[in-house]
Amino acid sequence: MFERLPSVPTSEELLDKAFRRASRAEDNISQVQKAGTILSDNLSNLIRKFPSFENLPPFYREMADIIVGIDKLRISLSRLRWASRQIRLITRDFTGRMKRSRGESSSSARKAAFGRISSVMRSVEKDLLFLNDARNILRRIPAIDPDQPTILIAGYPNVGKSSFITLITGARPEIASYPFTTRGIFVGHFNRGEKRFQVVDTPGLLDRPLSERNEIERQTMAALRHLKGVVLYILDPSGHCGYPLESQLCLAQDLKGQMKLPMLIVANKADLPRTEVQGCDGFLEMATATGQGVNEVLEKLLSILDMENPKPESSAR
Repeated sequence: MFERLPSVPTSEELLDKAFRRASRAEDNISQVQKAGTILSDNLSNLIRKFPSFENLPPFYREMADIIVGIDKLRISLSRLRWASRQIRLITRDFTGRMKRSRGESSSSARKAAFGRISSVMRSVEKDLLFLNDARNILRRIPAIDPDQPTILIAGYPNVGKSSFITLITGARPEIASYPFTTRGIFVGHFNRGEKRFQVVDTPGLLDRPLSERNEIERQTMAALRHLKGVVLYILDPSGHCGYPLESQLCLAQDLKGQMKLPMLIVANKADLPRTEVQGCDGFLEMATATGQGVNEVLEKLLSILDMENPKPESSAR
């Protein structure tokens, strides 16, 4: 969604580029026109490269608002728009003066025009720096299609989430950087017939209670609600993950109130002796280490997705 955002130069880089190219023009009037056109066009092009936030899918719009602030982006982009218009006005004003005056004064007029233009550009330096930082952050948002059926993996660390993704996607999931967690996000895909599904696991967001999450994490949980899908919550009743079963079940209840998506709770590591079994009655079982029960769990998830996203009925002819 944001991967094509261009890098945003500093005001000094833009001025250096414009004045260097303008110096090749044959006279002072042409130099002012050239410099003004380059700068105003570069600013306008930067503005156009940023998306219309009103038209973004709700998931990406909320993500952008969480991590950089849409209002801040709009303000900085509007200031670049103002700078582009001001530079055009300055260029038109000074070239008109130079055409009406004698040749001997055009050199000083050119210097004055360049000074005014430079002042305008430096007044938006903070906006250029902010937009470049925002661009670098937005480009790191993983490619998640909010309209694609999604299996969202949840559960404490070491319960077998990544192993499940590997088994059903046929490849180890890609680990992409995430702007609000240092632990990365796992994204995998698989096809069933002509339909494509995505599997998402966000460590650090889905493996700790709400009371332990910071404001950005809580807002990100809200953004994840825009995904269409089902939550697979994986338990480890064997005790090998290092977390008591009671805590794992409490987190499941916490997420049920946060995600607003259907949830399937599955007990993993069925191949290992269990130190804790109370509270797991009625849950599907699997063992991602051996593949036992994984297909059954996947089929159940797909049936839930089918119920959540029924095919439209064919219109009668």
